[in-house]
Amino acid sequence: MSVTAAAGFEAAGVAAGIKANGHRDLALVVNRGPRHEAAAVFTTNRCEANPVRWSRAAVADGRADAVVLNSGCANCYTGEQGYQAARATAQAVADAIGCRVDDVAVCSTGIIGHQLPLDRVLPGVAAAAAELDVGGGPRAAEAIMTTDTRVKQAEERSPAGWTVGGMAKGAGMIAPGMATMLVVITTDAVVNAEALHRHLVAAADRTVNRLDVDGCMSTNDTVVLLSSGASGVTPDPEEFRMALTAVADRLAAAIQDDAEGASHTIDIEVVGAASEPDAIEVARAIGRSNLFKCAIAGGDPNWGRVLAAVGTTRAAFDPFDIDVTINGTRICHAGAPDADPATVDLAPRATHVLVDLRTGDHTGMVRTTDLTHEYVDINSEYES
Repeated sequence: MSVTAAAGFEAAGVAAGIKANGHRDLALVVNRGPRHEAAAVFTTNRCEANPVRWSRAAVADGRADAVVLNSGCANCYTGEQGYQAARATAQAVADAIGCRVDDVAVCSTGIIGHQLPLDRVLPGVAAAAAELDVGGGPRAAEAIMTTDTRVKQAEERSPAGWTVGGMAKGAGMIAPGMATMLVVITTDAVVNAEALHRHLVAAADRTVNRLDVDGCMSTNDTVVLLSSGASGVTPDPEEFRMALTAVADRLAAAIQDDAEGASHTIDIEVVGAASEPDAIEVARAIGRSNLFKCAIAGGDPNWGRVLAAVGTTRAAFDPFDIDVTINGTRICHAGAPDADPATVDLAPRATHVLVDLRTGDHTGMVRTTDLTHEYVDINSEYES
């Protein structure tokens, strides 16, 4: 279960010395072909990092032979020097595996405003290239961790003979527009770049872009999808999209479950909406309510905070005809008290919030977490 589960891919993860703790901090994923199709989606944050600038251009032609990723330094707001550092990293990979520099995507995650230490990164690339192996996926997944506490990997195998596998990192600074998240997904199915892009945009919209841990959009978010075509099988388009979506969804769920300081994972499901965008807007508003998130952290199923968040949206609804159910107990009916909130069991880590707008037939879900003292501690001490 890794980014090398699909045939045609090798990976490595090494300790290049970017992180002071000596842990793995540089990953390399290489597509050995025979095809080299690629697609990617990136952060919509206008203050985008240098590796995003580089990779957006690199994958524009639908080809990528490799993805190199570092943790410990975001290489963002580092000026022209930082952009050239991203290019130099790509060039080192290109030299090591024998491809064009603009067929290498570059991803970085870590602290903003620090120059990428090329004196460590470039030897790290060489070391990673020397360790490339079909079994290197787990080490690559470990190397992209920052405040993550565990690796995040997923895999789907089709009876037709093709596979989708992937890895991700992310624990904080998670809010869609992508959603700090780095994801590499690979497949050995025969899918051209144009179709890959369509499938990736659709899958991202329903998975990573519906993950909203803390409402803070990263400058570095990148999701890359690579196809080697090594299975020789052209998949049914709908089956492929479902498999890709399943992998992306499990990676998103893994990020949610590993969110910084979280004591509850919260799935906010909105039903009875006039449209899917309405449902997502309402779910996102609830998920971004610090008052609601703090209530769940304290074991308080405060449905008033849910309705207060719903009321900030442009969605169609009658304020006096909304139901709220938490972990199976309906505590608000038609905008008024229903069951005693004290009967809601918030002991489990998994929390399900169901909001019925009673307006239409559309649904949507957003994943988030509660807001704890530990989250504040982690992010108040992050620079050090």
